Amino acid sequence: MEKEERRRIAIGCDHAAFMLKESVKKHLQAAGYEVCDYGCFSSESVDYPDMVHPLASDVNDGKIARGIVLCGSGIGVSMVANKYPKVRCALCWNVELARLCRQHNDANMLALGARFIPEKEALEIVDTFLNTPFEGGRHQGRVDKI
Repeated sequence: MEKEERRRIAIGCDHAAFMLKESVKKHLQAAGYEVCDYGCFSSESVDYPDMVHPLASDVNDGKIARGIVLCGSGIGVSMVANKYPKVRCALCWNVELARLCRQHNDANMLALGARFIPEKEALEIVDTFLNTPFEGGRHQGRVDKI
C-alpha cells in the first residue's frame, strides 16, 4: 500500500457518535491524514447503515484503504461493514484489541462504540489501529480464509 494511500482515512457515524467522530476527525487531520467524512453531520437522529454502506463499499472496492465507523455501541456499524467481502472491520474497545486486529487479522476498518469509550482512549485506539502493521506469516493464511 502506498504511503499516501495510507494517509487517506474514511470516517462515518450515526447521531450517537457524532461528537466522538468530530474529535477523531480533528485528531486525524492534525496528524496529517486526509479524512473523507461520510457523515453524519449533526447529532440529529439518523440510521447508521446510510453512512456505513457507502464507506464500506469504497473500502471493499479499494477506493480507500482504511475506514473508521462509530455508533453508540460500535456493534451495528461493524455488522454493516462486515457485509462486504473485502472488509475486515474490528470492533475495538481498548488499545490491545486495536493492535491485535491489525497484527493478526489485517483489519482494514475499525469500529468504535461512542457510549462506552472515553474520547482520550478512543484516540489512542485510532492511533494504534493506524500505526500497527500486519504481521503476515502464519496469520496470512487465516486472513485468506476469511
